[in-house]
Amino acid sequence: MALSASAPAYAKGAGKSATISSGERFSAGDTVAEHYRLGAGDKVRLTVFNEPQLSGEFQVGADGSVSLPLVGTLQALGKTPAEVADGFQQLLGQDYLRDPHVSAEVTLYRPFFIVGEVRLPGQYAYSAGLTVWNAVAQAQGMTPRGRESYVFIRKYGKAEEERFLLTPDLRVWPGDTIRVAERFF
Repeated sequence: MALSASAPAYAKGAGKSATISSGERFSAGDTVAEHYRLGAGDKVRLTVFNEPQLSGEFQVGADGSVSLPLVGTLQALGKTPAEVADGFQQLLGQDYLRDPHVSAEVTLYRPFFIVGEVRLPGQYAYSAGLTVWNAVAQAQGMTPRGRESYVFIRKYGKAEEERFLLTPDLRVWPGDTIRVAERFF
């Protein structure tokens, strides 16, 4: 049976502890920017064409909104940067500018967290193309009891973690919490 890159494959005994060995986290070449949804702590640069006083970097607050010049707050939680740019563009076009053009890019992603059997657990800055092995390296490597066959990842905004096969191309996304499990000798 061939595995598709879009559908996750589960180990024997599917259940809460089934190991995911393929799927979107293993897709090499996909970038976070293609599917990214903004969350609290992200910073986004909004550029209004020919209006430098309205352009700038804005942080998504804890309530999920962005405070923008002239128009006030705009809800950004769960939206793509392009959707936020469109929303700002529409608000500017209603009462302030004739035919505004706004672009957006994420300048700072929310951090990821790594816990468990690593030497220096904690919060770390996300960078594009980050893999779990890179995240483990940032945390000074695994302890001697760290399990090298799989890890648990809880995606930002989710309540439960999933177990993933630890391969060189397993991706980390902004806001993830990675737990390196303990192995038993």
